[in-house]
Amino acid sequence: MANESYYFTSESVTEGHPDKICDQISDAVLDAIITKETELEKRGYIAPNGHPASVENIRCACETFVTTGTVIVAGEIRTQAYVDVNQIARETLRRIGYDRAKYGFDCDTCGVINMIHEQSPDIAMGVDESFDAQAGKTTDKLDLVGAGDQGMMFGYASDETDVLMPMPIYLAQRLAMKLSAVRKSGEVGYLRPDGKTQVTVRYEDGKPVEVTAIVISTQHDPAVRTMATIKKDMVNHVITPILDEVGIKWRDADIYVNPTGRFVVGGPMGDTGLTGRKIIVDTYGGMGRHGGGAFSGKDCTKVDRSAAYAARWVAKNVVAAGLAHRCEVELAYAIGVSHPLSVMVDTHGTGSVPDTEIEAAVEKVFDLRPGAIIRDLDLRRPIYEKTAAYGHFGRNDPDFTWEATNRTDELKAAVAK
Repeated sequence: MANESYYFTSESVTEGHPDKICDQISDAVLDAIITKETELEKRGYIAPNGHPASVENIRCACETFVTTGTVIVAGEIRTQAYVDVNQIARETLRRIGYDRAKYGFDCDTCGVINMIHEQSPDIAMGVDESFDAQAGKTTDKLDLVGAGDQGMMFGYASDETDVLMPMPIYLAQRLAMKLSAVRKSGEVGYLRPDGKTQVTVRYEDGKPVEVTAIVISTQHDPAVRTMATIKKDMVNHVITPILDEVGIKWRDADIYVNPTGRFVVGGPMGDTGLTGRKIIVDTYGGMGRHGGGAFSGKDCTKVDRSAAYAARWVAKNVVAAGLAHRCEVELAYAIGVSHPLSVMVDTHGTGSVPDTEIEAAVEKVFDLRPGAIIRDLDLRRPIYEKTAAYGHFGRNDPDFTWEATNRTDELKAAVAK
């Protein structure tokens, strides 16, 4: 329909939000395990049980819960390394900014409870040696790695921003990052770590044309008596720099800052937090489907994480290759099976060729076995804590290998044949 207009809203949260605290602690534990296991492997360490250290043998599913004055870290982990979970949790809280009691949470005095135990051997069996390997059907090393769980994972890309992310989540993430930046720099000195952002964008004919509403909720020092002061500072120091840089129309937008009128009690004192509760913030802001699996705290054999990264990699390359304006990719896996059960490509009617042709090209160009994904995206590295806040996608960081558009020529050549 010509001149079709609609609105789409996405939200983000700062690194001091209770759920995001948990994501970061879980991923900090994972990074520490990868780092220590890699060091042990280089030294040729062999544990008393006779098992050699190997980063390939790491298994991690780490969950964190925070509430007033308390951090609980639990989950299933397999490693030859020792990491100080208590210290990791405290240092993560310190980096975020919860380093004094008046902020409602103090990294030095809060309680940290470690309830981590070993991974179930029933789960490990199918990941260490895939279904096909156990049946004697393969000797290919990459076929030996079975998917760490069953499920479906989605990836998405759109050409409405330079990083091929949907505009609403892109802006919400940028505002959340800026909100933390002005707090840490002292530019707005009364801010506290907890915060949320939300952006509504109006679309015409599938293209973002203006921002119509912006919401910023930020924890603050109780000495700040007027919301007018906070709103003025948010507009001047957070909203204007980001929105003007992006270049989208926004001056007529409705702006809401701390709509309740006060946000002093925040962080774990104001709300409990749990790993994996911000999966839409972590991905595409609701623009596109989600398989339901969280990312943080999970090692790369867990396809909840690695296959979601691969699906983004595929979708981004399809759009970057000019084969579609929008692309959604679904991958499905069975636990212990080394090949995806299905691969789906949906360009929402924006493809330059039929979706079936793009799908065939994707299956030819990308090896989507878990072992191949780990290899091609170099996922056995301590890169995960920084993914745990401000989104896993759409960020220009060389460690985010799934953001590379390095298969576009191969895709175009495969479609042309």
